[in-house]
Amino acid sequence: INAEYMGGESRKAIQNAPFLEGFKKKGIEVIFMTDAIDEYVVSKFKEFDEKKLIPVTKEGIELPKNEEDQKKWDEVKKQNEELLKIIKDILGDKVEKVVCSDRLVKSPCCLVTGEFGWSANMERIMKAQALRDNSMSTFMVSKKTLEINPEHPIVSELKKKAEQDKNDKTLKDLVCLLFDTALLSSGFSLEDPSSFAQRIHRMVKLGLSIDVDDEQEEKEDLPPLEEEDNKGEEGEGQSNMESID
Repeated sequence: INAEYMGGESRKAIQNAPFLEGFKKKGIEVIFMTDAIDEYVVSKFKEFDEKKLIPVTKEGIELPKNEEDQKKWDEVKKQNEELLKIIKDILGDKVEKVVCSDRLVKSPCCLVTGEFGWSANMERIMKAQALRDNSMSTFMVSKKTLEINPEHPIVSELKKKAEQDKNDKTLKDLVCLLFDTALLSSGFSLEDPSSFAQRIHRMVKLGLSIDVDDEQEEKEDLPPLEEEDNKGEEGEGQSNMESID
């Protein structure tokens, strides 16, 4: 018998987390831990009252199924193998692996951590410590696994798009956008907020039927080179000196 738990900043944050969707659907109880010390203490012992303590934010969790449901699930995973490879190729080192998940119901994806590393909540707590050990942080920050919901309409459409052209730029944009939103919904902080904002702006433009001119955007984004400005100022200074002479 297991006792599932999840740590978070507040009850509301935990309650709305994507990790719990499958547990709610199956009626499985999960312990909420909202104090900063809770998850740290629980991580030090693995059992309580002869029940194994399982964090729901870690990888490798599968909800209980009967034999027929298990066969269907195995078939679904097999059908999505190619999509998982494509998503992994797009994200590269950002994730250790991409897998199908049965814990998701409403969300298209979520990010989970390895068994021995910090969870997103623990990472947030440790980064907030004034006297933290940076070498320890590097060691304990766990590699992330992207879990996708193969039954979600967004994932189904991504699968169709990948089958048509796996090198499509829109496909790459959408995968990166999904990864960034999964970071936020899973309790992590964005690694590159400006890129995330640019992708959102592109999606807004597409929604408003505004042409996206990549070359024009790149030109607008590039600030003038300081060296050239300095050279221009130096040249003007020299010419002024010559005229004085």
